Amino acid sequence: MPAYTIELIAPSGYPADAARVARGVARLTAAGHVIVGGERARRRCQRFGGTDAERLADLNALGVADHAPADLVLAVRGGYGLTRLLADVDYGNIARRLRARGTRLVGHSDFTALQLALLAKTGLVTFSGPLLHADFGAEPLSRFTWDNCWRLLAAAESTCSWPSPSAPRLTVSGTLWGGNLTMLCSLLGTPFFPAIDGGILFVEEVNEAPYRVERMLYQLHLAGVLGRQRALLLGSFTGCRSTPADGGYDLAAALAQIATVSGVPMIGGLPYGHVADKLTLPVGAPAELVSRDGQAGLRMALLTD
Repeated sequence: MPAYTIELIAPSGYPADAARVARGVARLTAAGHVIVGGERARRRCQRFGGTDAERLADLNALGVADHAPADLVLAVRGGYGLTRLLADVDYGNIARRLRARGTRLVGHSDFTALQLALLAKTGLVTFSGPLLHADFGAEPLSRFTWDNCWRLLAAAESTCSWPSPSAPRLTVSGTLWGGNLTMLCSLLGTPFFPAIDGGILFVEEVNEAPYRVERMLYQLHLAGVLGRQRALLLGSFTGCRSTPADGGYDLAAALAQIATVSGVPMIGGLPYGHVADKLTLPVGAPAELVSRDGQAGLRMALLTD
C-alpha cells in the first residue's frame, strides 16, 4: 500500500464518538499515512462538523498551493450538511487543483451530494467508499473494506465480483455513478444532478421503510433517469424493514415493482452502502458490468482525469 498524505474534512455531521475517530486516525497512521486536518473532526456546531462558513472554506481550499497538499481527502462522517453548501462551492477550481495533483476524494452517505455535484459540474471522478468514523474507526475493522479501498485507489484499473443469483444475464458498458438514494433524489431538478445517459447507476439506503425506497426509485423513474441507464446496481438497504401494517409488502416487493415499471435491468447483492463490508466505487468512471450464472462483476477504469 502506498503511503498517502490524507486530509480529513467534515463537511456534513460531526462525529459523536471521539474514541472511534482516534482509532481510525491511529490505524491510518500505523499504516504509514500522514494525517492532516484532524482538528476538523473535533469541531461541532449544532448537528454539523463546524459552521457553514468553516465547512465551506475547507472545501474551497482543497488543493490550494499554500494548503496542506493531500494525496487523499477523506470525509470524517456523513449525516447531513452538504446540501447547505452546494450553491457556494467553487467546483471548477477544486476540480482543476485536484486533477493537477491527482488527489482522490473518498466518502459516502451525505458525501454523495458533493460527489454528484462535482461530477455534474466538472466531470471529476471521486470515490464512494469508507468514512473515517463509521469505517476506519469501527471495532472491529472490516478487512474487506480496508483492503479493497487501498487496492482500488492504487490501481489504474480494478475489478470486483459478487453473487447475484437472480440477476439477468447481460454485458453492458457505461459511466459508473450513484451513491445514497436519498441524496440522489434530493438533487433531482438542481444543477448538481449529473446528466448521465447509458450509465450504470448504483444505489444504497439506510433506515428507510420499503415504501419510501420505492417512492424514491419511482421519482428517478418518473424523472426519466432510470430509463436512460443500462443497469441499476442495488447495494445494501440497511434497516429498511416492513411492518405488520404493510401486509406482506416488503423491500423485495418494492424493488420488483420498480423493475416492472422501469424496464431497467436490476442487479442485486452489491456489497456497498451502510454496512461493514463495502466496496469502494469510482463515481464517474467508465465501467463494464457483466452478469451471468448467478455472478455479477465490474471492471472499472480509474485513471480517467
